[in-house]
Amino acid sequence: MAAVIGIDIGTTSTIGILIDLPDRIVAVVSRPTDLVSLHPGWAEEDPEQWWRNTCAVTRDLLAAEPALAASLVGIGVAGMVPAVVLLDGQGNLLRRSIQQSDGRATEEVTAMLGAVDGGTFLRRTGNGITQQIVATKLRWLERHEPDVFRRIGTVFGSYDFINWKLTGEKRLEHNWALEAGVVDLADGQIAPDLVALGGVALSALPPIAESEAVIGHVTARAAAESGLPEGLAVVAGAADHVASAYAAGVVGHGDVLLKFGGAGDILIAVDHAIPDRRIFLDRHVIPGRFMPNGCMAATGAMLNWIVSGFAAGLVAGQAHPHAHLDALADTIPAGSEGVFVLPYLLGEKSPIQDPLARGTISGLSLNHGPAHLWRAALEGVGYGFRHHLEVFRELGYPVRRLLVSDGGSRSGVWMQIVADILQMPLQRLEGHPGSCLGAAWVAAIGVGASEDWGGAAAMLRRGEVIQPNPIHAEVYEAGYHRFRALYERLAPWFAEAGEG
Repeated sequence: MAAVIGIDIGTTSTIGILIDLPDRIVAVVSRPTDLVSLHPGWAEEDPEQWWRNTCAVTRDLLAAEPALAASLVGIGVAGMVPAVVLLDGQGNLLRRSIQQSDGRATEEVTAMLGAVDGGTFLRRTGNGITQQIVATKLRWLERHEPDVFRRIGTVFGSYDFINWKLTGEKRLEHNWALEAGVVDLADGQIAPDLVALGGVALSALPPIAESEAVIGHVTARAAAESGLPEGLAVVAGAADHVASAYAAGVVGHGDVLLKFGGAGDILIAVDHAIPDRRIFLDRHVIPGRFMPNGCMAATGAMLNWIVSGFAAGLVAGQAHPHAHLDALADTIPAGSEGVFVLPYLLGEKSPIQDPLARGTISGLSLNHGPAHLWRAALEGVGYGFRHHLEVFRELGYPVRRLLVSDGGSRSGVWMQIVADILQMPLQRLEGHPGSCLGAAWVAAIGVGASEDWGGAAAMLRRGEVIQPNPIHAEVYEAGYHRFRALYERLAPWFAEAGEG
């Protein structure tokens, strides 16, 4: 009898899962997290709140079935990447974290692009020079918070911080290091010259550990605070989006997950890495594999914006406003009778990598109504996912299976639209608890309680398979190319407006 715990340090909440191996989910609990934004584009959080949440979550999990405490064999933590947590030489927090979504370092990105060859950096690190990498955030700190910068003793990530609180050991899980832009893909090691781009000492970066590696054990102090058994094994953990996709079943070469949340994520499992500026590169939790991925910044968030704005009167009094609009959109022909929506309300990440892009509605006429706008928005997201699949195929990655998850995947209308645009079947997932499940299973692998990398996905229920309708293939083929052309023609205008 053995049990494991998984924790996810997420942007809006800390979530934990307790699993009685091999396949019984005992409990899933969460605590909310506060996001702090003192200025436009800023995103910060309090790492000590993450730790308080983790302790509360672990106590609640163990209270769900106290007898399992004696059977615990390991814990794994997933979290946001590459959130930046800074300690001084004595292990004191220097400030709130700077989140991966933080957008303050625009000038530092420009300066770094002028000083470093972007193509060489991409080939070496697997990722481009953007506000995502840690060097740009450190450069910002050096300019604007020199007292904090001067006292930096440790730079690591969200789940690295929790692992340190649990064990007293400092490590960098390899995906934080990869997305941070400090690892040379050629050997998988931290490169001194890449660290130097951020102006900190090489000693500020702890050693790298692979996801399933046992990095330490729960200390007496951490046990007293968290309720976990002293001596419990702690593995390095995983990036949250990688852990979630892995647990969903993105395991084999060519498996793809489409996530329909506030943002739209797409992740593919592959057996080799090809750096490309259009997409992000992560390592898979399974040794030797990679997980290239993309993110559309405002997919579900765009739909919520339509509900609260344009369609507020139409859905007033409706218990399920999104479903009501879906039903209306289902009466509109494929292609929305010429209406197009570019879903770039927060700029756009991949694959266009254009922070100055803006949401756009095109093709409106007096014969169009809210149902056309809603369907065009659903189609716009589908076109964006198709763009990602096109990039994957251009790079030589096979797209063999499509899984769909998160809240938007419950919409039958939306999933049928996406299946028709992609002309591939979509496999729904039900009851996916998220990244915490992947983190827990990585712990099970790391401590030797399981040797089956597919065990996490086996615990999820497979729902309906949505088959594409070939009748709509031609209209969506033409629609996709018009969608792409609309952005290409507007991109110079977006740039000009952004500069003004």
